[in-house]
Amino acid sequence: MRILITGATGFIGRALVPRLQRDRHDVVVWARSEQRASALLGADIDVVTTSAGHDALIAAVSRCDAVVNLSGETILGRRWTPARRAVLRASRVDVTAQLVNAIEAASSRPRVLVSGSAVGYYGDRADELLDETSSSRDDFLSRLCADWEAAAERASAFGLRVVRLRTGVVLGRAGGALTQMLPPFKAGVGGPIGSGRQYFPWIHLHDLVNLIAAAIGDEGYVGPVNAVAPDVVTSRMFARALGRALRRPAILPTPALALRGIFGEAAVVLLASQRLAPMVARRRGFVWEFPSLDDALRDVVRGEPIDISPLGSPPSAAPDASYLLSTSTVVNAPIDDVFRFFSKAANLGLITPAWMRFRIVGPIPPLADNVSLDYQVRIALVPIRWRTRIAGWNPPQSFVDVQEDGPYRVWRHEHAFAARGGTTAMEDRVYYTPPAGALRGAINRWFVAPTLREIFRYRADVIKLRFGAKPVSSAGGVLR
Repeated sequence: MRILITGATGFIGRALVPRLQRDRHDVVVWARSEQRASALLGADIDVVTTSAGHDALIAAVSRCDAVVNLSGETILGRRWTPARRAVLRASRVDVTAQLVNAIEAASSRPRVLVSGSAVGYYGDRADELLDETSSSRDDFLSRLCADWEAAAERASAFGLRVVRLRTGVVLGRAGGALTQMLPPFKAGVGGPIGSGRQYFPWIHLHDLVNLIAAAIGDEGYVGPVNAVAPDVVTSRMFARALGRALRRPAILPTPALALRGIFGEAAVVLLASQRLAPMVARRRGFVWEFPSLDDALRDVVRGEPIDISPLGSPPSAAPDASYLLSTSTVVNAPIDDVFRFFSKAANLGLITPAWMRFRIVGPIPPLADNVSLDYQVRIALVPIRWRTRIAGWNPPQSFVDVQEDGPYRVWRHEHAFAARGGTTAMEDRVYYTPPAGALRGAINRWFVAPTLREIFRYRADVIKLRFGAKPVSSAGGVLR
């Protein structure tokens, strides 16, 4: 299928794109900036810019079989002033209406529209058990969600199957609400929000994009769908589970009065209670990869093992290296497909966390032996230029990139691939030396190694979404 996505450069969209590509779908992105969309989403997408006008959107929709609407400014983070409310409404209701207008005008219409909404639709319902048939309320967030869904539902008049995803708090790496929650919990001063008794609907990012993929292909999904996990928890239970995942205490509450003082009415996002059941997903036989909160949080805050150890005897190819990072993965795709993905320099942005602001500088050359590539990243808010050179190119078995100019004294990254029937075993070995001379050990322990683990865990997530495999322990290496 050919699928148009709005909001594709956001937290959910960046995971959905590789997940849909795993199923061999062609992805078209409607975005403000072609350059930014291509940098974040890789080589294998088409981009239609909002500045190209409504006719360009109509033409794009006319060539698509499905549309996924993820548009919407972040709800939490600012007080809901009249100006902010207008922004929240325009980015949801107005953008959705514009999209449906394009669908109406299309020469050939898509078959399905999967459109975002939120559990805020239900309002604050204490301990009432809710499902997709439950009513909404009359607060600002409930009305916003109801109007958002009504704008999407209008597409059903034009023959489309419309799925309205009422999404809970999405738990994932390198983005979403958990990014804001983690700092106090890591410091040991986290705890339940407000009374802790309010119900806290949630879903793992990977389950959410799997549910979207299922909703696209399964005609049994129609109307409202609660995009939440089956594990029903309260705010206090969530805080305790996050503390367990981090191995930190989680007993200091954040008073509701303080939250209302900071966020005003927007604090309802954190304080409202929705005890939700995902009845539609259950009836359709959806299988959650992370049905329990403990498993989901362990995956997000710990992730796959990334081994980093001091080097006693550096290899001859990197004689001045001080450390070795190693990790291994088995993916459910043929070796030629996997190598083709990694051989496209433009895909580097897709497997790099958004907070690094990865950007290739200048033309993007085809990768080959002795080709150099210039790019810029941001580490700890500091922009850093990096030049890498391909020091070995042996498709589809291996390639090597080395830093020619950048933050490390030594950086040599060896990528190895081996066919295993219809699957591919991959291994990464990075030989590196941080800067700073005598302080090198402390800098590696407290900053470099944790940052590298975060980067490579994000990379493993994207690989899993793109090829449908779970990274395995790096002990010993899968190619050895």
